Amino acid sequence: MIKYWPNKQSIKLNNAVVDLFLDTENKLIYDLSNITNYYLYIDILNNINKNKLFDIILKELKKLILDLVELNLHKQNLKNLKNQILYIFTEKIFINFLYKINKKYNYKNKLVNIKYDILTENLLIYLIFGSSYIDSNIFIFEPIYTPYKHVQILFENFIIQISNLIMENLFNESIKSSQINILLKSKQICNKSYISSRSIVLLLNNLKWQNFIYCNIYKLKCMYNERQQVWLISSKGIVTKYIYVTRTQEIQKLTKFSIFLLFCLELKDIIIPKLERILVQIGKYLIYFSINLFSNLIIVTMRVIIFYFRK
Repeated sequence: MIKYWPNKQSIKLNNAVVDLFLDTENKLIYDLSNITNYYLYIDILNNINKNKLFDIILKELKKLILDLVELNLHKQNLKNLKNQILYIFTEKIFINFLYKINKKYNYKNKLVNIKYDILTENLLIYLIFGSSYIDSNIFIFEPIYTPYKHVQILFENFIIQISNLIMENLFNESIKSSQINILLKSKQICNKSYISSRSIVLLLNNLKWQNFIYCNIYKLKCMYNERQQVWLISSKGIVTKYIYVTRTQEIQKLTKFSIFLLFCLELKDIIIPKLERILVQIGKYLIYFSINLFSNLIIVTMRVIIFYFRK
């Protein structure tokens, strides 16, 4: 039986939110290693400190939801204030986590790279207002029949994305790389795979390259295919999957260069499969002719040898 998310503010919605937090907190006992082929900034943390960061995010998210409910905001108010809300929320987590791993560190810099996406906005709407307030053309199902599992996916993805954002800001240019290295090593918070300066630099370079590819190519492709990559906590570790998300408004705002890239990607999807089939056929013919030629050469050679011996 499918469990649906409550569609309006009520005791049921409050209970569903509580269940969501409990379910996620219970998952923190799992191994939180990244078992995907993608890099994350949180990969540098060992399991204990990754757990601490997730725990801080969950506690701050509880406070945020209670504050937003008490403010009695309308949906449009939430949309208008979403960037400020996310910034303040992320900054609190950043300061708390930094204080937890190094009480002597004095935080003075502003956060950068605060990313706000459509999934974050809809998650907050689910948690505060219920599923009936979600726009009907975003996800594949009717808002009032939103599965609990869907909200859980958005929730876990949010936790992981925020934790990744925290670590990304820890590594931003406002802190020197040598300071980062000392900070991470002094409190023994590093994953064993990243205990040297070289391994940390290599991770950061891989992340920069991955982000470049994602922002310039992969993001456009996902947008065009109407799907979104999300991160989840499984019993084996952190995994990734894709969900359906309509991006009609975002596609309409694309630049000419982005549209050109989309056209190239679409052209590639059409041409390459056909080209592969042609090359496979050519390869088959070449192999067939090569085998025949080799067989004929052997036959001719055998006949020459037989003719020579008869003489």
